[in-house]
Amino acid sequence: MEYIKITFADLQPEQREILIAQLADAGYEGFEEKDSSLDAFIKNKNFDKSILKEISFKYQASYTAEKIAETNWNQVWESNFEPVIVNDYVAIRADFHKPITNTEFEIVITPKMSFGTGHHATTYMMIELMKDIELNGKSVLDFGSGTGILAILAEKEGAKNIDAIDNDDWSIANAGENFEKNNCIKINLKKASNAASEIKFDIILANINKNVIIENLALLSRQLNNGGQVLLSGLLKEDKDEILRIATELYLKFKKELIRNNWIALQFHN
Repeated sequence: MEYIKITFADLQPEQREILIAQLADAGYEGFEEKDSSLDAFIKNKNFDKSILKEISFKYQASYTAEKIAETNWNQVWESNFEPVIVNDYVAIRADFHKPITNTEFEIVITPKMSFGTGHHATTYMMIELMKDIELNGKSVLDFGSGTGILAILAEKEGAKNIDAIDNDDWSIANAGENFEKNNCIKINLKKASNAASEIKFDIILANINKNVIIENLALLSRQLNNGGQVLLSGLLKEDKDEILRIATELYLKFKKELIRNNWIALQFHN
C-alpha cells in the first residue's frame, strides 16, 4: 500500500504538538518527531491536499510531500525505535532490545508506526494515570487500542477481562502481534468503531484525539459501571474546557489532570 509522507521543517516544539493533533484528526496514522521537524504519514487514498494546505497555513508550517511504500517507512521507524521508561513503573522495548529489569513491568512490542508506542506524550501520561488506579480484578475497555500497550498493561496489572478495539486493520494486526509477544490471554481484540453498547466496564481508556472522544464520550459514559473511571488523552491543553463541559453534562466528575509538553490526560469517575 502506498503512503504519503509529509515533512514539516523548522518547527517549534509547540507547533509540532499542535500539528500532530490536527493531522491525527485529519486521518494521519503515524508520526516521527525529530529535533525541529516532523514526518507525518497517511494512506495515499485518504490524502486530501486541501486539508493539509489549510492546516499548514493556519499554523504557519511549510511542508514537502513524497510518496513512499509502507514497508520502507516502517523499516525506518523500527530502526529508530528506542526503549521507553515510564518512571520505575513500565519499560517498553522491542524484542531486539535487551531486557529491562529495573521496572515493575516490561512490555515487548513490534514497534510499527502507530500510536501507542510510549514515545508519545499521551501514551506516557495514560500509563502514569494507570499506575494510580486499581486495575486488579477490573473489566477494562481500551478504546482505540493502537499498538495495544494500554491493554497489555491492564492485563499485567491483573484486570480480569479487557476489550481492545480499533477501527484500523493495521493497528489490529499489530496489537495482535503484541498481545502474543506478552503472553496475553484476557484481551478480546476486535475491529470496531465502538464497543457493544450492552457491555459495561469498570475502567475505560481512550487515548485517541479530541474529535473521536467528543463523538463517543456519551456512549462511553453509559458503558461505565457505577464507581468506574474514564482516562482520556490525545488532547491538547486548549481542548480541556470543551472536554470538561461535555463530561459534566454526562455526569462524569473530574478527578485529575496530567500535562506533558502541550498535551493533557484527564481522569474522570461517575
